[in-house]
Amino acid sequence: MSDSEHYDPLSPRRRENEDPQERRMPRGVVIRLFAYLVAGHVIAAFLYLLFVVAGSK
Repeated sequence: MSDSEHYDPLSPRRRENEDPQERRMPRGVVIRLFAYLVAGHVIAAFLYLLFVVAGSK
């Protein structure tokens, strides 16, 4: 029998080195979040520049 047959997700028991909450986000998520934030700000700056140039005429 394997451990998965005896696994109860509602059981309060935890393994010794098992943390109930992850402490850090995965590296891929951090990189993607940073890229999206940078790209979002670049797009916002470009749109702002378009409005400034169009409004100056």
